[in-house]
Amino acid sequence: HVQLVESGGGLVQSVGSLRLSCAASREIIGWLTMAWYRQSPEKTRVLVARRFPSGSTDYVEFIKRRFTISRDSGKNELYLQMNNLNPGDTAVYYCKIYTAADEFWGQGTQVTVST
Repeated sequence: HVQLVESGGGLVQSVGSLRLSCAASREIIGWLTMAWYRQSPEKTRVLVARRFPSGSTDYVEFIKRRFTISRDSGKNELYLQMNNLNPGDTAVYYCKIYTAADEFWGQGTQVTVST
């Protein structure tokens, strides 16, 4: 079992940047798929980005040139670098790691982008 804790959210102005972190309670194993989701107020939770065990990544089309998902195995952390933020990015962001058999979610971190 793995516990995940997100951090790095906050208030940022449009066109600004943030890096979200997701700390795991133990080593992030290479065969785990890692992902970031977000949920805007009054909306459902949606996938933002994924990193597969191979190291390849997958992004929602409109985000992939602004956001970058990565991990640091030495720190047992997953990251989401977010650049050129706009108010539409305002949401609670959640990290997730999973296999076909298991899913682990963080509690979420709030990102608010002002004009």
